Amino acid sequence: MTMLLDIPAIIKVVFVFILVLFLIRKKISLGNAFLVGALSLSVLFGLKPGPIIDSVYKSVSYPKTYLLAIIVSLILILSSSMEKSGQMQRLLENFKGLLSKPRLNLVLFPALIGLLPMPGGAVFSAPMVKELGLQTDLRPDKLSFTNYWFRHIWEFCWPLYPGILLAAVITDLNLFILVTIMVPVTILSASLGFWTLKDLNRSGNNNSPIITGKAAWPFVLELIPILIVVIPGFLLGIVLSILFPTLFISKELGLILSLCAAIGWVWHKNNMTWRQRWQLISNRQIWSMMYVVVSILIFKGILEDSNAVSLISNDLIKLKIPILLVSVLLPLFVGLITGLTIAVMGISLPILIPLVHSIGDGSMMLPYVMVVMVCGFAGVLLSPLHLCLILSNEYFNVGMGSVYRHMWMLCIIIIGSCLAYFIGMHWLLNVI
Repeated sequence: MTMLLDIPAIIKVVFVFILVLFLIRKKISLGNAFLVGALSLSVLFGLKPGPIIDSVYKSVSYPKTYLLAIIVSLILILSSSMEKSGQMQRLLENFKGLLSKPRLNLVLFPALIGLLPMPGGAVFSAPMVKELGLQTDLRPDKLSFTNYWFRHIWEFCWPLYPGILLAAVITDLNLFILVTIMVPVTILSASLGFWTLKDLNRSGNNNSPIITGKAAWPFVLELIPILIVVIPGFLLGIVLSILFPTLFISKELGLILSLCAAIGWVWHKNNMTWRQRWQLISNRQIWSMMYVVVSILIFKGILEDSNAVSLISNDLIKLKIPILLVSVLLPLFVGLITGLTIAVMGISLPILIPLVHSIGDGSMMLPYVMVVMVCGFAGVLLSPLHLCLILSNEYFNVGMGSVYRHMWMLCIIIIGSCLAYFIGMHWLLNVI
């Protein structure tokens, strides 16, 4: 045990980090991988059974832990309900013909699917993209890229994605502020993807109106569940925080209530039976995701309570490694290796947050978190393990290399723009 305590903290954490990634690559469940990582941290940093149990209890009993698990589960139930009831299919069918421009139609179909986080959701929009692609001269690799890229533009800022929610909980940042700061990244991502389809403007009648004469109301009706979550969800959180200023979970409660209302709407409007509803609620994937969220927060708690982070801070300060460099490379690497945004947040943020505080830059936490989220998701987009990339390429029968050719430069531009955004935010916060 004495020998273990003499090993530099940074080497211990790197070992645990590699162990977790190795377990994920070996198809060990994400929840189990993080629990093994937490146990390894405890042993390497000499944490005794009593403090370990206490740390786990604090992590699990923290209100935002189980609220986050509930929110993620409700989002999955909503996504599954819309898919199983056929409402998502009707949403897309009613969208067809609303716009006359081929480029807009191509990107908006996968973008609409992306509003709801569904594992492998890119394969759901692929048939629509393929059908629209038949009207163009785009190659299959470009269609696969379009389907994949626009399916994921929202993941930088959309509050229904577990990665965003987990980042807000771990950093204790206001979800609304975090989403607002990340919106420009989504706009940039969408603009870059849209630019790659610029050649489509040369085909068709460019003078025709963008909006056709088809009625939009049936489409809006099918979109109501998503609107219920987004608009009342945020407003209710704000109202609760005003009415109950001491209630620090008001934002989460607002989102939970709006998600329940949206699910109830889908079940009622689609006449789903109680058996169908129970199948959705009891889906193993939902309980698995709750387990993942709890295990990640246990990992975070052990990382803090073992004094690992403060020791790593000292090591990095001695080595004079810039925190910004760590904020770029660590999440990028985790994203590439795992292909999971929730893994990026669970591994990177608990390490980086105390490092930022250690250099006296705690008031600039928001810009650092933005860098972690952007670089981490750029890695996730480029990961060969990303399920959506695999399924989309299989559907269009193309290799990864041909799709990477369209993506890698866009990801570099996003990361470069993110660093410029960081400098601007850092300067602005200093001025304020």
